[in-house]
Amino acid sequence: MSEVRSVAQRGDLFGQRIREHWTGQYGRRLDVLVAGCAHDQPPPLERIETRATGVDEDHPAIRAALEERTDLVKWSLGDLRSVPLEHRAYDVIQLSFLLERVRHAELIFDRLLQSLRPGGLVLLRMRDRRSAYGLLDRMTPAWLRRLLWRPLVGSGPTGPLPAVYEPLASSDGMHAFCLSRGLMITDDVRNSSGPARASWIARVAIKAVARLTNGRYPDSHDEITMVIRKPQHHFARVI
Repeated sequence: MSEVRSVAQRGDLFGQRIREHWTGQYGRRLDVLVAGCAHDQPPPLERIETRATGVDEDHPAIRAALEERTDLVKWSLGDLRSVPLEHRAYDVIQLSFLLERVRHAELIFDRLLQSLRPGGLVLLRMRDRRSAYGLLDRMTPAWLRRLLWRPLVGSGPTGPLPAVYEPLASSDGMHAFCLSRGLMITDDVRNSSGPARASWIARVAIKAVARLTNGRYPDSHDEITMVIRKPQHHFARVI
């Protein structure tokens, strides 16, 4: 599958794609599922009515962060392989920094796609396992990640979560997955964000990893942002 890139910034890109989808739905309310909701908020869109539901893994830090949220009509925490999800109930899935920190990522993504209506959108953000940051994150012991989190990142609400990085958490992995499911990737961009640019120590460490791997794990980005569309027509594979 060829790579499609957009010059739009992430926020503008997601907002633009939602507005286009909303227009195609004749301006009706959009139901949004925010997967990985501890790290993200529903899209703030003027003049577009949305109803947002959240889902995430059941970690104490995530639960504590969500208990004070008022921007979700409801949220569920649990094993994402079995947490209840309504079938074809959502127009948009906003999937943020979840796939790189869970096991059985393909199974979880398949379950999320089952809750997406035909023609619906997935707004995806994930850390790239093939970046210098991704390699550094998954090679750093959990105890050291916990020790360095506050000095490097500051007052992040959830703290360091598991760094699993299965093959799906990469551009090649996601393109292969979408091809096998009949999904269309309409936008594919790269960014640096979050811990990757939080402090000079992090930036130096990431550059060192890039040099030590001779650029196989580049320091040019740490985040992959994609917009993925589920097929509308009935000849596509049923998801």
